[in-house]
Amino acid sequence: MPLFRRKPADADASPAGQEVVAAEPRPKGYTPSKKELGVVTPKRAAQGRRVQDPAPASRKEAYKQMRERQRAERAEAAEGMRNGDERYLLARDRGPERSLVRDIVDSRRTVGSFFIAGAVVVLIGSSINIRAVYLASNVLWAGLALAVFVDSVLIARRIKKQVRARFPQTTQKLGGLYFYGIMRGLTFRRMRVPKPKVQLGATV
Repeated sequence: MPLFRRKPADADASPAGQEVVAAEPRPKGYTPSKKELGVVTPKRAAQGRRVQDPAPASRKEAYKQMRERQRAERAEAAEGMRNGDERYLLARDRGPERSLVRDIVDSRRTVGSFFIAGAVVVLIGSSINIRAVYLASNVLWAGLALAVFVDSVLIARRIKKQVRARFPQTTQKLGGLYFYGIMRGLTFRRMRVPKPKVQLGATV
């Protein structure tokens, strides 16, 4: 046999033992899948389910959970009210006009904040059966009342000026704003709710 001879044209060009499978014709507009293209789709990481409170085993436990939830909600509302959060404020404290009135009152020292302490001194002095002490208590009481009245007039005038300058189209009644500011001025600074946002002497 000759060492070199031509390979027949119809010989199988594939490796031995393998069959050639003809590719099936694809329809027009066919889009190959990612698997056919050799693209591996990343698996989505499993997300943990939301952990919920276990269901109460008895009516007593359900009532306990309800009380704890209500206690937490009340604490959140009280904190929001102290911080001046509009979501938790009472109707009397809501609105930009009321916020301005609070800042006006909190930026100054008011005679009303000392009124309660003076009233306690007057009450103690009036109970002492000494004429001089009794007269001094009455004079002090009259002086406190006059000082509170003058201070309230000054607060009302400042509220009127500031509100008309900043909110000319407001629908709030000025009388209600005056009363709101005067009553806040009669309260100790540390006991005011919402708590003051401005320092004493600040420009409002």
